[in-house]
Amino acid sequence: MSAPVSFDAHTIADPQPENAAPLASAPRPERDRRTLSEDIRLLGGILGAGIRRLAGEQAFEHVEVIRAATKALRESPSVDAARQLRDRIAAFDLPTLRTLTRSFSIYFDLINLAEQRARLRALHWSARESSTPLSNGFEAALVQLRDQGVGPGQISELLQRMLIAPVFTAHPSEARRRTVLDKLDFISHQLAAIETGQLTPREHDAALARIREEIELFWLSNLIRLERPQVLDEVRQGVGMLQNLFDVVPRLYRELEAVLNKVFPAAAAQRWPAFLKFGSWIGGDRDGNPNVTHDLTPEAVRVQQEMILREYLARVEDLKRRLSISDEVLPPTPGFAAGLDEQQQGFPGLAQQNRHEPYRGKCRVIKLRLQRTLDYVASLRLQWMAEPAAPPAGTYTHRQELLADLQAVADDLRQIGAHEAAAGLIHDLIRLVEVFGLHFLTLDCRQHSARHGQALDEILNWAGVCPAYLRLSPDERFDCLTRELQQARPLIPAHLPFSDDTREVVQTFRMLAALLEQQCGEAVENYVISSATEPAHVLEVLLLAREARLFQPDAGISRLNIVPLFEAIGPLRSAEVIIQRLLTSPVYRRHLDLRGNVQEVMIGYSDSNKETGFLQSSWALYQAQCALGDAARRTGVTIQIFHGRGGAIGRGGGPANRAILAQPAGTMGGRLRFTEQGEMIADRYGSAGIAERHLEQIINAVLRNSFHAGEERPLPTWQRLLERLAEQACLHYRELVYDTPEFLTYFEQATPIAEIGQLKIASRPPRRSEGGKAAAAGIDQLRAIPWVFSWMQSRHTLPGWYGLGSAVCSHLTESPDDRQELMTMYARWPFWRTLIDNAQMILAKADLTIARLYADLVEDPAIGNRIYDRIAAEYHKTADMIKLITGQTELLDNMPILQNSIQRRNPYVDPLSFIQLVLLQRLRAGDEPREELLTGVLESINGIASGLKNTG
Repeated sequence: MSAPVSFDAHTIADPQPENAAPLASAPRPERDRRTLSEDIRLLGGILGAGIRRLAGEQAFEHVEVIRAATKALRESPSVDAARQLRDRIAAFDLPTLRTLTRSFSIYFDLINLAEQRARLRALHWSARESSTPLSNGFEAALVQLRDQGVGPGQISELLQRMLIAPVFTAHPSEARRRTVLDKLDFISHQLAAIETGQLTPREHDAALARIREEIELFWLSNLIRLERPQVLDEVRQGVGMLQNLFDVVPRLYRELEAVLNKVFPAAAAQRWPAFLKFGSWIGGDRDGNPNVTHDLTPEAVRVQQEMILREYLARVEDLKRRLSISDEVLPPTPGFAAGLDEQQQGFPGLAQQNRHEPYRGKCRVIKLRLQRTLDYVASLRLQWMAEPAAPPAGTYTHRQELLADLQAVADDLRQIGAHEAAAGLIHDLIRLVEVFGLHFLTLDCRQHSARHGQALDEILNWAGVCPAYLRLSPDERFDCLTRELQQARPLIPAHLPFSDDTREVVQTFRMLAALLEQQCGEAVENYVISSATEPAHVLEVLLLAREARLFQPDAGISRLNIVPLFEAIGPLRSAEVIIQRLLTSPVYRRHLDLRGNVQEVMIGYSDSNKETGFLQSSWALYQAQCALGDAARRTGVTIQIFHGRGGAIGRGGGPANRAILAQPAGTMGGRLRFTEQGEMIADRYGSAGIAERHLEQIINAVLRNSFHAGEERPLPTWQRLLERLAEQACLHYRELVYDTPEFLTYFEQATPIAEIGQLKIASRPPRRSEGGKAAAAGIDQLRAIPWVFSWMQSRHTLPGWYGLGSAVCSHLTESPDDRQELMTMYARWPFWRTLIDNAQMILAKADLTIARLYADLVEDPAIGNRIYDRIAAEYHKTADMIKLITGQTELLDNMPILQNSIQRRNPYVDPLSFIQLVLLQRLRAGDEPREELLTGVLESINGIASGLKNTG
């Protein structure tokens, strides 16, 4: 094993030579190529020097002593030794503890940055030197499909209907401040400049000086938010982290076009639409967030519109500078010239500019129209009226108008023979507009089903239609809504004589109508219904949409996709029945006809996991997708699955490419929407190179999944076996979590759940509300993110594996011959293999020695001992069963790069866990100063999250 990491530049060595998968297969470094160890030595040395200068030599020595002690403990684990180390750390005063937290937290952020740079270098060198297609890239997928007999016609047909849509959410699992992310981004850019090897000595020294300055400023900054962010702060942070997409998206399309031309030239010759779309919930997700109101959502759209319109203005200005073609050298076609003359008449004086440079003249027209659109958006104040108001003349109201202007330039350049110009900047800008429209990210609205039901209960009673809607049975509610939807009369008056909650629901739909009519017709497409459990929940939204003019069947208008979200086990199992019942309603079928005969269904990975455990949840989600796929084939309706995945394993996280390939055959059909949440947004999209590779891997998986390339369908015996295992795992999980009375006490005292609730990382409360009031404390009401976050912090990682080991062990005790079957399933069934690999990854991040010390926080030692012993026993049983199924001696032996990364990273997370334990003990004992103790705990939470690279 290499020497330990230190903040001292003289003692640091390469701690993670195999941290990321691409590094293992990358070409051998050349003399001028930087290595991961060099970046860690550089950053660690600068940080170490900064600690000595700003905090003192003694503070630096404390860091080194604690680091060495936790490393020795990791090499010889012992609960007694861990307690002794905890007690040694408890002797430090609060300022020293916070300095230690700051040291290790910043260190992990810098190491994560160094690893990211190493991944980017590996990708660059692999693409530059390797003669084989990049693993999980475009070419690898298309070559595999071609070799399996897929023809160019099939590829063309898929590209015509394909959809890949990441949807970014504001779910509170990004613990780092925007300030911290900006500093890391700045340091990354300086490292990138150094990596080129082309700086002069003076430039090189200047880059190093800027890195030293930024790390010093990092040390002197608050690491946690002192105030809870507002919703529009989250919108701005979200879109700010995604600006890399403006460069990434055109590159991705160019690369795919080039590979298609190489592998399927017949398919490449055809024009295919942009299949990448990007969505957001930030500013539209009102489920449990009282801060997202009907008047805030248009502001969220405005922030996004202003960003994308400014981006287009800058790119059109660049295009205008470049398109200096003179009509005296090569005139445009008569049709283009006539169209330009007509457009210029709407802009006085414009025809006199660039008289002999027609393409520059066209760019001026486009730029002026974009500026008018931006000015209109900035000044617009929405008002829902009986008749929609039209935007002013000269503005762009739909992406097709902007595309028509840009396409006119590209087409004319081709016609006059300027093919290189037609394939240059204008080509990339057209792709950007195809993807981002005039709105950037398509905003989803989401609300809890109960809010719609309560609103309609009041409205229907006021209108004399139904005096007690909510007391009806589900079938009666469905029939009531069906009858009402067939009526032509309005149900809701212009002025709203209802409660505040009902008025907010009605005003939300009216706002959406005004937004789509006046501000941007493509800004919102989907309305998600959380906790959808019956068909009436979908018809409720359709009725409210009709009342706001969003659904006008006689006029051929339906402006929203209505998306039920099935989260708990019951609704997941009933998903097919619910959709089938909806399809019996003629008025709902009319809505689907107007939406392209596509019914989107969202499946949630978090709540079902919290309810029934890792294995049962995963299996229920798999079965729900299969059932919905069968329903689509029977009915002829396209059922599109929207995957509500989180970042952590307990919330459906894990490697995206593997997750897509593990989906049931025949359920994707080339169309995929999925959430990107919390820390995953910065991790996957904060760097242009990483974002490009991440999206390429997703496209690779969707291409392969769409033709079931290389997938073996699961045998009925495998499915029956998994059904039995899932039932057993659920029983073991619920026996602990729901049927053990003292478990809640253990959870609340052996994890930092109470303190996590005080982190100001999002505008949304950590617990769901009931009737506008905070719900009573309990696991049912707790949101899945803090549930998972707490277990990660306390090093139990329970949601990602608990119950799996007992289920497998019990089954093999009864049926020992099935051992080989489980091993065969692992080798041949992507779903089972991905599930097992995700479980072993999260098991490897656990630490039962440190978790034992968190159990010591439980006030009643008997409860702490009993619950911990059960968790520890299940941990060891699960690890043993996974090793048996995979044929490994140790966890992750079949993934040595990941194994090395976790093993080498864990010892440096440990100091933060020990510090957190001490701070929690003092805080809960009522020590003073309480606010500073709480701040110290919150800082330690941030640091552990960075070290484990997981929150919730």
